[in-house]
Amino acid sequence: MAKPNYAFEKRQRENAKKKKKDEKRMQKADVSTEKNEQDGTQEATNTDNLPVQN
Repeated sequence: MAKPNYAFEKRQRENAKKKKKDEKRMQKADVSTEKNEQDGTQEATNTDNLPVQN
């Protein structure tokens, strides 16, 4: 009888969780982008707080 490969199974579960999390993150980003476009507002980048590079 073959021995179960627990490391492979764990890696598969972790990859599935990561994929699901990425899909949720992308979906939230799409929703927020659509909302900004509908409102006619864009998030302004505040350049006052950026470090000065010499």
